[in-house]
Amino acid sequence: MKAREPIACLGAGRMGRGIAVVFAYAGHEVSLIDCKPRATAEFEGLAARAQEEMRATLRDLASFGLFDAAHLDAIAGRVCVVAESGAPAAFARSEVIFEGVPEVIEIKRDVLARASALAGQGAIIASTTSTILADDLSDAVMHPQRFLNAHWLNPAYLVPLVELAPAAQTHPATVSRMRSLLERIGKVPVVCAARPGYIVPRIQALAMNEAARMVEEGVASADDIDRAIKYGFGFRFAVLGMLEFIDWGGGDILYYASRYLTQALGNERYAAPAIIERNMREGRIGLGTRKGFLDYEKLDLEAYRRERLKAFVAMLGFLGLTRPPLL
Repeated sequence: MKAREPIACLGAGRMGRGIAVVFAYAGHEVSLIDCKPRATAEFEGLAARAQEEMRATLRDLASFGLFDAAHLDAIAGRVCVVAESGAPAAFARSEVIFEGVPEVIEIKRDVLARASALAGQGAIIASTTSTILADDLSDAVMHPQRFLNAHWLNPAYLVPLVELAPAAQTHPATVSRMRSLLERIGKVPVVCAARPGYIVPRIQALAMNEAARMVEEGVASADDIDRAIKYGFGFRFAVLGMLEFIDWGGGDILYYASRYLTQALGNERYAAPAIIERNMREGRIGLGTRKGFLDYEKLDLEAYRRERLKAFVAMLGFLGLTRPPLL
């Protein structure tokens, strides 16, 4: 069996610690590297806090039934917190390096340049930035073809999704290697263009702002809006993807709803993009025409519907909302 790649997490903050837990859990040796020069006592305090936080996370996961707590010490022992002075050796032995320093472009470019100069030429280097485009960082990296962005969602040790955004100079093999690595540790990677907001932050920013706006406008209380999100919006999107949901209900419904909301609320933010109108003209409106954003031509629609409905029932059970019939 091939040895698991040594991993380095550059930055010992929340994201670095979370990613370290993920890889240690999956059997990898991890170097959690402190980026700042510190006096010995200060570093030892930081290392102790980082180790205790990671152990606390693992204790929680064990208590939730994910693994036997008897293995906690072995998992935690795979993470070594490394002082800034030890970074060169850690970079040299790591096959994949995740940068997780603060969202300041100058800081990121500086640490990426240093890491890439010290790392082996075959090492993948990934930023975890949630705001800065990969193309704004890649030219700081020596051999930029091995660089991309890997955007994790907090908490990294639980959320399956990782959004991969290659830069213009990223080699396809780099994306393939990163995707394979993430899939092997149980994550769900998706690839998106290097655009502001990536996928999830771009969608959730709209949804969160709209929820706050409804509180501001007195549409509903914060509690009722959150209940609507949990038991309606979130309930359905835990089973159906958003574009799949358009197809499920029918793209024509979104088309007409968008027109109504734009007129009734007097705001163009509700207007549908051109692709919705184009799909209407071409008859790509979902399950009814067997084509929409997704292709249903060869799908057993009845089996597909039953599978999705079964997943909805499982969600009801998770929420404690299943009820027997009244007879």
